[in-house]
Amino acid sequence: MAHFAKISEENIVLTVLTLNNSDMLNSEGNPEESEGQSYLQQHNNWPGTLWIQTSYNTRGGKYYNDDNSLGDQSKVFRGNYAVVGMTWDADKNAFIPEKPYNSWVLSETTFTWEPPVSKPEQTYTTIDGTEYPDTFTWNESTTSWDKTEFSIKNISAEDDDLSLVNHLRV
Repeated sequence: MAHFAKISEENIVLTVLTLNNSDMLNSEGNPEESEGQSYLQQHNNWPGTLWIQTSYNTRGGKYYNDDNSLGDQSKVFRGNYAVVGMTWDADKNAFIPEKPYNSWVLSETTFTWEPPVSKPEQTYTTIDGTEYPDTFTWNESTTSWDKTEFSIKNISAEDDDLSLVNHLRV
């Protein structure tokens, strides 16, 4: 099964479709992207050049087997599996996710956005003898990571909320 991203003229992924491998065979019986593009153009009324093949097993510039273990890295294909809203960058031959923050920069090896400051090492908060992993949230105005603090909320039997509530440090 092959996967193709339908992109706009602005190179934004609009949808991703699957295609039977038999529908993209060339005259020698080998799968070829251009054959898949022609098939999709004929059956979906969208220009063939705006259908770009993508790999379900590629993300973050790495190839993963079906069981999520790292696979044969020679099979890495186009940086990331295409998802609606991503951008197709023909020069990089990769699908690029939306930029989450203005200060983040694109990694040319993983084709993902990285913060200008590394995320802090995992720490833990102990409350009433129980350790809880701390979480960190990116703060674009300070271009730094804010630690989220934990507190215990008193709950009653009628309360449907979780007893553990995150409060952002101000």
